[in-house]
Amino acid sequence: MKVDTAVRHETCYIAIWIVIFSILMEAIFLITGKWDITVFWGNLLSGIVATVNFFLMGLTVQKAVTKEEKQAANTMKLSQTLRMLLLFITAALGVTLPCFHICSALIPLFFPRIAIALRPLFNKKRTANDN
Repeated sequence: MKVDTAVRHETCYIAIWIVIFSILMEAIFLITGKWDITVFWGNLLSGIVATVNFFLMGLTVQKAVTKEEKQAANTMKLSQTLRMLLLFITAALGVTLPCFHICSALIPLFFPRIAIALRPLFNKKRTANDN
């Protein structure tokens, strides 16, 4: 299956914001004197999983639009269930394994939502520049 350009573009957008937010989070840990290697590992784990989760969602939507309505709904439900399971397992690993800092393993899982919330701010600027 060929990955649609929109899926690649949006995943890159999310990945860039995850990197930016991750750097900011690491800096906050560093400034407060709470940084250690577990912060980095937790951030890396959750940042990668958050990006993969968004990419898989995009692939599922791409696949669902080619199906009939009922099949598409079932595909989306199954995908959401499996992706939530992936996020739950990631969170469980981040909390239970001592090689991950709890906060840095949980917070990046919310970075895609923040990036999506910020999207309209940048679209307005781009639209204003196009006119």
